[in-house]
Amino acid sequence: MKIKRMNEAQFLSLLKKVLPKATKDPHLASAIYDEVAKEVRLLKSIESFEKFCETGALPDIAPETVANFQNELAGKFGEANVALTPDEKGTEVAIEIALPDRTMSSRIKVDPTVPEEEVKVPFVPFPVALPEDPELLWLLARREDLGPDEALRALAKIEEEFWATKKGQQLQRDHVEKTFAEFVTHVPASALTESGLKRHYKEPESLKTLRLLAPAELESF
Repeated sequence: MKIKRMNEAQFLSLLKKVLPKATKDPHLASAIYDEVAKEVRLLKSIESFEKFCETGALPDIAPETVANFQNELAGKFGEANVALTPDEKGTEVAIEIALPDRTMSSRIKVDPTVPEEEVKVPFVPFPVALPEDPELLWLLARREDLGPDEALRALAKIEEEFWATKKGQQLQRDHVEKTFAEFVTHVPASALTESGLKRHYKEPESLKTLRLLAPAELESF
């Protein structure tokens, strides 16, 4: 009997199921799951990056092109961990990515015949609401390989860490209310992208309810 290879989502789902059986400490289980999920995302990002370096190319080394490419890499590896250096001849770009255990170096060629194509990290809609006001939605986004429950845990952790930063402490000294709305407004975009999240809009919106038309209204069309 041939066993199908397990994908990332299936592996994380299995891990989430098994961990509570292996330890009775829910905090430990959650911490292990978060760290493993983080490593899985990192490995997938490295694999995607290495494949692009082997088969892809940049159309030119214009500042805008290089900046867009760096932003895409920063979304995967963190803004402070990515450095790009175009060569003087304009034929390739040197890339250095600081990983937790090593620095990864590579080069991407420049080929004007290659159509310009953005290297996008796939994101999907991730609307969130507070328990006390479930109809008030913040329209965020999460990486496609980041499950909703995992994204919620990551968001809660980012909010907790944000209020402990210098910026968060300064806002509190300025009498800014320590709320989720203020957090979403002031948190740096890089803090979200490093955890696989993205802020679509800073302002929340109320949930819109579709009004079904009565039969008489339908007949008038």
